Order: sequence, then C-alpha cells, then structure tokens
Amino acid sequence: MSTIRTRRAAVLAVATVTAALVLTACGGDDSGHEAGHGTSASPSASASAAHNAQDVSFAQGMIPHHRQALEMAGLAADRASSADVKDLAARIEKAQDPEIETMSGWLTAWGEDVPAATGSAESMPGMDHGADAGMSGMPGMMGDADMEKLEKASGTAFDTMFLTMMVEHHEGAVEMAGTEKAKGAYDPATAMADDIVTGQSAEIEEMNKLLGRN
Repeated sequence: MSTIRTRRAAVLAVATVTAALVLTACGGDDSGHEAGHGTSASPSASASAAHNAQDVSFAQGMIPHHRQALEMAGLAADRASSADVKDLAARIEKAQDPEIETMSGWLTAWGEDVPAATGSAESMPGMDHGADAGMSGMPGMMGDADMEKLEKASGTAFDTMFLTMMVEHHEGAVEMAGTEKAKGAYDPATAMADDIVTGQSAEIEEMNKLLGRN
C-alpha cells in the first residue's frame, strides 16, 4: 500500500509541475506578443506619421523665414546704437534658432526636403525668386535690395530700419503660423505655431513702441 501511495504522490507531483510549466509558457507568450505589439505601434511612431501637407509647408516655409530673421538680428550687434534693439535681436536669435533645428528634424523624419541654408530665395522650394519682392508666397520676407540697405546702415538709421523691417517680418510669420494653427495636423507643429503667434505678436508691440507708433 505504501508503494502505491508513493507512486500516486509522484504522479501528482509531476502533473502539478507540468501544469505550472505550461501556464508559465503561456504567460510568457502573451507577454512577448504584447511587447511586440507595443513596439510596432509606439506613440512616437504614430505621432511622427500624424502630419499633413500643411505641416510640411509650414516647416519648409518657416525655416527660411526664420533664417532671414536671424540674418537681420545678427547685424544688430555691430550696427545698432540702441541697447533695446540689440537686446531684442539677441532674443530673436535665442528663440528662432532652436525652432529651425526642430522643424528641420520634422522634415527629415517625414522624408521631406529641408530648405538649404543659402539665405536666398533659392532655399525655398517652389518659390518665385523675385530679388526685390522677397519670396513669393512668404509674407514678410525681405528682398535682396532691402537686406543690402540694412547691411549698409548703422547707428540710429539702422535701428529704425531694423525695427520697421522686423515688424513686417514678424507680421508675416504670425500670418503663416495662423494658417498652420487652422489647417495643420501635427500637434508639435501647431503648438510651435501658437508660440510664434504669441511671442512675435508681443515683439511687434514692443517694436512699434520703440518706433514711437504706440
């Protein structure tokens, strides 16, 4: 009897271990499947794909627009006479340079062309290269003649010219950003557009005060 009981106990033990192993294996399979599913549909992958043609247009247009603002702001250090103008120019550089990097990253991730850093109309795909009219379709862009005048100016004449041109430039950026807010699909792009509207509208008001318009 003791031998039979011993055999029964051994059989039960083996069955219990086998069942545990089967359950563990099933649990491992489910876990692996879930992890794989999560990787294939990660939030970052989904977000990078959630953009439309307006988002691409916004980035491809705003990059050269920002670059021209940086070019204008870069002249202020040596040519401006007003400390307020120099401070404003420094803030413009600090705000817009990182945005250029961010938008370039979006375009690269989307497989789209990043405008070349030439500083000319040729850097904007599909634009009419009017030397004195700025870049066709890009509000607020300065033409080559305007930029040459700014480069040759200095002192209070530079201050007035810089502020006048930058107000127009900012107004164009606000217009472009407004279109992105209304028609864009990529959340980071529409959020940046909102920041541009808020920040540059405040700078427009500041510049108009410096010009004595308010």
